[in-house]
Amino acid sequence: MKTSSVSTLSRRSTLVALGGLALLSACGRTEPSAGGAGLKDLRGRPVRPLGDGGKLSIDDGRYLIALSLIHPDPVSLLAAWSGDINRIGPEMYAGFVEKFPTLASVPKIAQSGQAFNAEAVLAARPSTAVVSLDSGPSDEQAAQLEGAGISVAFIDFFAHPFENQARSLALLGGLIGRSEQAEAFNAFKKTRLDHISQRVATIPQDQRPTVFLEPHAMINPDCCASPGKGNIGDYIAFVGGRNIGADVLDQPTGKLNLEYVIQRDPDVYIVTGGPHLAKAGGFVVGPGFTPEQSQVGLRRVAGRRGISTLKAVREGRTHGLSHQLINSPIDVVAVEVLAKWIHPELFGDLNPRATLDEINARFLAVPYRGDYWADLKTA
Repeated sequence: MKTSSVSTLSRRSTLVALGGLALLSACGRTEPSAGGAGLKDLRGRPVRPLGDGGKLSIDDGRYLIALSLIHPDPVSLLAAWSGDINRIGPEMYAGFVEKFPTLASVPKIAQSGQAFNAEAVLAARPSTAVVSLDSGPSDEQAAQLEGAGISVAFIDFFAHPFENQARSLALLGGLIGRSEQAEAFNAFKKTRLDHISQRVATIPQDQRPTVFLEPHAMINPDCCASPGKGNIGDYIAFVGGRNIGADVLDQPTGKLNLEYVIQRDPDVYIVTGGPHLAKAGGFVVGPGFTPEQSQVGLRRVAGRRGISTLKAVREGRTHGLSHQLINSPIDVVAVEVLAKWIHPELFGDLNPRATLDEINARFLAVPYRGDYWADLKTA
């Protein structure tokens, strides 16, 4: 079955070995070393720690969440940020502004995924520009910033999450003098991923359920967006699922024909959504919505032509997840949710809500409130 072509959101991802333990091993690497001495970014470039009064620019709003895991006032570190509110969610942004009102007046630069605006960064005059590995500045732009005295640090929480997240948080910790806090969160997360990967390693390949995950369902009228190899697809593989998109899409994201989805008839159907899908009538979830509103959106998505005939819909294995949670520095919560959905008999003891509550209490400067996932209720 052929699929239509799609523009990639990031450079082609190299799949980490599907074995959970191999993925976990990559996740557990925490270079650069703590303490800030000899810091190197994900391209192996030397990066100097912030001095007294030094500030950062960040080209992705989700890096603000990462900073808030390890610093009690992350906004105080910012000379500029991307301002991409939808990527952290409007309620989370409102929570930051309520606690740190100066965020509303922090200068904005181009978002990750857009053309990098070196001039805007130069105007903000950060000590260090923290940029995305897959969509940050060109070599020429990086040289331009460094020629102006601005250090450039490439990090990645999203394109290769299991490979790069722990390393990226360790780098941020070294940059801002919070290595101990970064190590604490990385250890917290690794313990939970270990718990999952050790069990997944015992599941034979032929007993791994097929999964269709549809990101931002209904944001466009045509079905069906899907992860391919890498990015969100890595999450499905890590928890012991077989992503039907990975069989035909070589890119991290792409589009499947509806006929292909129907022919594969996946065991589990998962959609992602959030506040940004309210106008489209898609799955909405988060502190601004009631469980009833989440159910209405999820039923509407699952009731579309062709999708309503899927085994996963008929047999009650249809679920909705906040996209802001899966593409997030706290995505360990999403990993636990996915594990329970894909292998409910194996992971019945997981409690993602308790994990999120502990992250709120122990780490985050601005906590997550409300619900971020839902199961489609059958009549």
